[in-house]
Amino acid sequence: MAGFDFSSIPPDAIEERHLAGTGPGGQNVNKVATAVQLRVNVFALGLAPTVYRRLKELAGSRMTGEGVLVVTARNHRSQEANRRDATARITALLEKAHHRPTRRVKTKPSRAAKARRVDSKKVRGQVKQARGKPRID
Repeated sequence: MAGFDFSSIPPDAIEERHLAGTGPGGQNVNKVATAVQLRVNVFALGLAPTVYRRLKELAGSRMTGEGVLVVTARNHRSQEANRRDATARITALLEKAHHRPTRRVKTKPSRAAKARRVDSKKVRGQVKQARGKPRID
């Protein structure tokens, strides 16, 4: 999946709550619930098990035990801007979960590389050996 689209989430899987905002805003912050909390039921999305596992790992504490992804946006002074912010963050999280990480291919050092490593260790050991206290014979 190249780009995840927020509009592809079923409407009944999304719950939107409005909270009192914090931070700058003067009297407006006390009167208007500008912060937006989006709650997405992940099980209603029909994700593949591998995608769900990656999403759960990426979300961390933002995912509840019941499989609800909770994102709260309160950076902006308007409710609409916070809604766009929360939507963008959920979309980015779901896109990242859909991206399969590339598998690491194990490599093995060559025999020559191993020999060079051992030789350099021997040289280093000799340098350290020469640093010892001078012996009085």
